Amino acid sequence: METDEAQRVLPFQLQFDKPVASQIKMAEWNPEKDLLAMVTEDSKILLHRFNWQRLWTISPGKSITSLCWRPDGKAIAIGLEDGTVSLHDVENGKLLRSVKSHTVAVVCLNWEEDRQLTKNDSSDILTYEDRTSRFFPPAPRIPRMPGLVSGDTGFMDDCEDSFLELSNSSHQRFNILCSGDKDGSICFNIFGIFPIGKINIHEFYVPTPYVDHQAAYQFLNASICKVALSKDLCRLIVMCSGQLNQDGDKSREKKMGRHDMHGLHSLVLNTSIFSKRKNELHQMAQQASNIEDLMEVIRASLKIMCKQWSDAMHTFHEKFDPLSTLIVNNGLDSSPQEEFLSLFCGARTSPAIHQFLVNSLGEAAVKRVSKAVCGAGKELQLIVLDHLQPAAEIIGFRMGELRGLSRWRVRYQGIGLDETLINHAAEKSGMFLVQVERFMMVLSSVVQQFSNFFNWLLKCIKLLMQEPSDQPPRYNSELVVVFLKILYDQDPVRQLLEPSEIDHDVEVDLETMQRVKELVQFGGFSDCNYLQRTLLKEFQQMEASFKEAFLMPFTTISKKILCEDLLPLFPLPSSPTPNTAVPMSVSYYEDASQSDQSFCHDFIDYITFRVLDETFSDVANCIGVARGFMHDLSNVERGFNSLEVVLLSVPAGYNCVDLSLYKESQLVLLLNETSTSSENSGEGCMMIVQASDLPFVPISRSTKLNHWELHHLKDSVVYLDMENQKVRSIPHSVVAPLAVSASRGVACVFATRKRALVYILEEDEDEVSDTE
Repeated sequence: METDEAQRVLPFQLQFDKPVASQIKMAEWNPEKDLLAMVTEDSKILLHRFNWQRLWTISPGKSITSLCWRPDGKAIAIGLEDGTVSLHDVENGKLLRSVKSHTVAVVCLNWEEDRQLTKNDSSDILTYEDRTSRFFPPAPRIPRMPGLVSGDTGFMDDCEDSFLELSNSSHQRFNILCSGDKDGSICFNIFGIFPIGKINIHEFYVPTPYVDHQAAYQFLNASICKVALSKDLCRLIVMCSGQLNQDGDKSREKKMGRHDMHGLHSLVLNTSIFSKRKNELHQMAQQASNIEDLMEVIRASLKIMCKQWSDAMHTFHEKFDPLSTLIVNNGLDSSPQEEFLSLFCGARTSPAIHQFLVNSLGEAAVKRVSKAVCGAGKELQLIVLDHLQPAAEIIGFRMGELRGLSRWRVRYQGIGLDETLINHAAEKSGMFLVQVERFMMVLSSVVQQFSNFFNWLLKCIKLLMQEPSDQPPRYNSELVVVFLKILYDQDPVRQLLEPSEIDHDVEVDLETMQRVKELVQFGGFSDCNYLQRTLLKEFQQMEASFKEAFLMPFTTISKKILCEDLLPLFPLPSSPTPNTAVPMSVSYYEDASQSDQSFCHDFIDYITFRVLDETFSDVANCIGVARGFMHDLSNVERGFNSLEVVLLSVPAGYNCVDLSLYKESQLVLLLNETSTSSENSGEGCMMIVQASDLPFVPISRSTKLNHWELHHLKDSVVYLDMENQKVRSIPHSVVAPLAVSASRGVACVFATRKRALVYILEEDEDEVSDTE
């Protein structure tokens, strides 16, 4: 037996058999490089090269429920149990962006870019150039919190360009990330970060062109299993499991005999809006996603500025608040400001002031406080000049370009770019820039007065201690008086910067408010109260205006994503056994036979799935392969049916663990030997089936949805034979996942004994040696 197997050419060449610390539950090959991302049972993500060199390991801290790569292979998307989708850099695993689009576990992800260029596209493409670099230097980085070492934050290190390069949509082709959760919701994000639509399969009725037009079907208690966006972005195939009812009326369903429509279904959603308006969506999403990146810079800048100034003021009050206690202990009825003013005017030096300056405070402490406060002021100025202000200026420029696009109503009103909302958001971005300038003026004045006050104190301490100084500190006497009257108790920097428990307004005199109203009315703006808002409040209003402006495209696109077709695959038991997973996959490949016809798509869909044994009494241990489902609606209207299906019977003694379609010609099956002995766990094998040679049978669509169609193919089932197919035996039982690389044909099997097996699928020896 071993001699015969050695003599024939094995379709799989074993490359690696490596132990893993924990069982692997998900695996995906990078679409562009020989990189394998794996998710373990303990929710860790491992990235390995083809030679099994580990690049990095990260742990999000939550259970990972789905995984997929960005089409260019430079980022990876991870779905978590709490509904979050996080994007990570392929180079180092650092978090690039976290998007909370769902409220429950994200069970499937699919990231597809536009790969379809029709013959008539060239005349309809809107050539768009990002002109920001002409007027502005490179976008500012997110500032680092002082005191943190490299890697402590969730952002990129200062020496890395990964965050800006990967999050900058100017360098990306138009792509959409689809995510589905267990409650039936599907979200769409352009570039993976800009939300452009959301639907729930429970909320709309499923039209059925093969039945009475008055009939409509609705899903109840359905869960998304898999989503796959076509390569031209026109259709989305959704595999879901759940209950399907006509008109949502259970009693009517029972009367008509449709009592068992709980099962696995396949839907086709019309997402042609992504293809028809891809140029407009690309431009809008490019601006919006870059604005969101810059908003993150401002958000982090404000947070750091609040922390630094709060620490500086804490140091100041920690040193100067004991003066109030000394005044009370000496029986004086005055305030610290009055005592300092008395010292300044030379009228008297009270014991409290003398004791405070000479004994409690001292020259060294004054210098430390001065360094802390003035140093913090300078740091705030640098953050504003290097990060916050440049980000606000670029946001204003990008909002101006979006404002221009919104006025092109013929093209952009159809995707929800509302001129009024964009104008309001553009005005808010301008008001924020005004607030930044105002803050810088206040900060500069406050720092100067603090510095002058500390210089005066140093001179006073030296005089009280009778220590002559060759170079007495310079100070401005008027600023000392102003400081003692205002800044000693008040903090205008904090008032403009920090949030408050009470939504207070900044005090502005009536004369100034009247002048502002006149200028605002003269300029044609609507905001007269911006001087009464803090910098943080202005940022929050700007952020809210952006969300409102971009919610309109989100709502508009969501309404234009509709269900076109429904294909019931097979019934599921009403109470499924725990851990019962149905292996399935959806792939798109070029339809060479019809690619020259302008009325057809250039890609054809393949749906592969394992039929559960308990579903049909006359069809057992079978694999279903369907193709042409995406084309079915348009072809039915033209008088013929393109949907073809074939059932493959797995060899006796084996059951299918996982499956994957490799290109359009080969179906790779991962099988386990059925073992009745508890001592022997059985053996596994990998099998290749030539899908292109399978006898596909056109399936007739029923005029009613009260029964399933697959069992009608029981007479044309194709029986697979271990001897006639390409098979590679594995000397132990295996479990999913089976990860097959579409570019190299690399297959991965993860064994139950926690060993990872990597195979090459029919590679040439020269290519294998080069890879090693």
